[in-house]
Amino acid sequence: MSLRLNRFTLMGAIAGIVATTTLTVPSVLAQSRKIISVDGSSTVFPVTEAVAEEFQKTDKNFKVTVGISGTGGGFKKFCRGETDISNASRPIKEKESKLCQEAGIDYIALPVAYDALSVVVHPQNTWAKNMTVAELKKMWSPESQGKITNWNQIRPSFPNAKLVLYGPGTDSGTFDYFTKKINGKEGASRSDFTASEDDNVLVQGVSSDKNAIGYFGYAYYEANKTRLNSVAIDGGKGPVKPSRQAIESGTYKPLGRPIFIYVNKKAANDRPYLKRFVNFYLQQAPTLVPEVGYVPLPGKGYDLGKANFQKEVVGHQAAAEIVDALKQKAQ
Repeated sequence: MSLRLNRFTLMGAIAGIVATTTLTVPSVLAQSRKIISVDGSSTVFPVTEAVAEEFQKTDKNFKVTVGISGTGGGFKKFCRGETDISNASRPIKEKESKLCQEAGIDYIALPVAYDALSVVVHPQNTWAKNMTVAELKKMWSPESQGKITNWNQIRPSFPNAKLVLYGPGTDSGTFDYFTKKINGKEGASRSDFTASEDDNVLVQGVSSDKNAIGYFGYAYYEANKTRLNSVAIDGGKGPVKPSRQAIESGTYKPLGRPIFIYVNKKAANDRPYLKRFVNFYLQQAPTLVPEVGYVPLPGKGYDLGKANFQKEVVGHQAAAEIVDALKQKAQ
């Protein structure tokens, strides 16, 4: 599992477009290559990168580029028609959907995995083994800016040490999800923290400072367990650490979530190889998702996605219905 993620983790910050293959090819061959462009969430990146790598092995003429600009940044490109697929760690917003509609872009939304948004600290942090949602809110709320600056202000038993915060940038779906679940309103957050849409930057920051704390997708924690400790989150029923078991059981609350890809319907119809890639994605996801550190959809989750894709069911609601159906079945 960690071999895949560690490979691109070692690449350092990858804020621009990341091509999954960088071999130089003759210009004639380059012009004949079938290119698929993907951008968006750094959380979903490991899954799509792994699928792209395997897909390119099926035919040397395929090239899949996978960029990281955050869920929001990805949707901006997607709704301008600049990309074929958008990685997303949250559902598309109404204003984003409107931009797509105005540009004449219909999209098919597909859930691809479950994530446990992870709060992490430096290994030498021996005090923050668990935290409540209320404590996280005290740490991250807009009202805390300039006021809550030391660890002992979060809990008296914590040391009188500087509180150093790392988190996703405002274009990140993880930022949107975390702020809504912890602070009660999407986008509501203090701004005096080191921000990046690239989770590798956040990993580097937290792993380099004993007093640091940050949050990002579970796969990045899984790939860096020797450099980071996870914090058990108490959502009201006792502290729970992020794990595959906690995600599958639904006990990791409130930071467990589904993650998605959005496909340009017209592009898929115009270019059969793009449709082939999406079907390949859903076919390979049950194997590749756990390899990179996330939890695959249970039961017939991917079959439901394939059916929606084949029937060209547009909009996010269809993806939400799949997630709801899987949740109800699990209960």
